[in-house]
Amino acid sequence: MNDEARSAELLGLLGLGAFMRLAEEFGGTRLYIARSGDTTDLAKQLGAKAAAKLGERYAGTYIRVPLAREHRARQYRKNGQSNAEIARRLGMTETGVDKLFSRMPGKPIKGSGDPRQIDLFSNN
Repeated sequence: MNDEARSAELLGLLGLGAFMRLAEEFGGTRLYIARSGDTTDLAKQLGAKAAAKLGERYAGTYIRVPLAREHRARQYRKNGQSNAEIARRLGMTETGVDKLFSRMPGKPIKGSGDPRQIDLFSNN
């Protein structure tokens, strides 16, 4: 399963908040999902409900946790973070963040990431 499909599956299972925490904590790694009832470490990081959902679905197996850079970048932009802040959180360059947003369908709009910049192209 590719990262995009895995992201969609985990996002649907966990919801946005828990999916974001999962990607931030474990993105890019293989994560062992313990048998149900033995998810205390995971529950501390994701919350008991999300850990239980992962345990029900993937108990006793490893999952490859996607980096989910597009989902994370979109959410960070909605939270008002600049491209520089997003780049630091994603472990990439600002140019990489620019490219990520330019390839993204339905790009989140916030100008260049700097709240002091005005949007010259909106119809508002």
